[in-house]
Amino acid sequence: KLVVLVDGARVADVATLLVVSGFGNSRVAVLSHLGAADESRIDAKAAYLTDTGVRSLSLICVEVEGPAGLSTVPGLDDSLFEHDGQLSKRTVRLAAVGALAPRPGELLWDVGAGAGSVGIEWARTDPRCRTLAIEKDERRAGAIERNAAALGVPSTVRVVRGAAPAALAGLPTPDAIFVGGGGSREGVLDTCWEALRPGGRLVAHAVTLETEAVLVWWWKAHGGELTRLSVEHADPIGTFTGWRAQRPVVQWSAVKGER
Repeated sequence: KLVVLVDGARVADVATLLVVSGFGNSRVAVLSHLGAADESRIDAKAAYLTDTGVRSLSLICVEVEGPAGLSTVPGLDDSLFEHDGQLSKRTVRLAAVGALAPRPGELLWDVGAGAGSVGIEWARTDPRCRTLAIEKDERRAGAIERNAAALGVPSTVRVVRGAAPAALAGLPTPDAIFVGGGGSREGVLDTCWEALRPGGRLVAHAVTLETEAVLVWWWKAHGGELTRLSVEHADPIGTFTGWRAQRPVVQWSAVKGER
């Protein structure tokens, strides 16, 4: 159940948002000028609600009816994210967010964010969790903002446009950092490790041999865990079924100061 304070002219916008999100059958009561001589009430399904006759200073009371909401536990379906292929797939994303271990009120840097899936999953675990998504590609940066809005965290996921490590300068101190892209670029991991507070967590992924070699060096220098993630899904082969492998991902995770 929702209670929304809006200007009367925006009542139709709220109704439209409910409809396009699959909640058109929600029961809505629009209460205007409460306590005044001309107070009014309009009852309608969201799909049939317009702003006709609705005055300013209105409360919209919504009894939501529609598809079940999405879980806040990490592991959203890949299809829920707008992306151009730069997406941490669901099973790999689960491993990343699990190693990052989000806690209420903490800040994540999602470096080389791509579609922003890891940072968005982090933010969805608790309303107090925040993400700075660092992304140099403008199209992907826009997709991150749209993904965050569609998945309920538009105010706690902020996009920082630019390439690491330069774009990291002056950002608030993070509690955790995920490096999903650019880990082999000179200075990226050094800057991230330096910025991380003591006890903070850093998780980096590699899909190329070059970045994997960098993560092996960091693992030897700073400890932590080095894991190779290899996932296969059942897929049709003609009239039969076989295993289709995803590209393996090497994950390095470490806690600053533990070694």
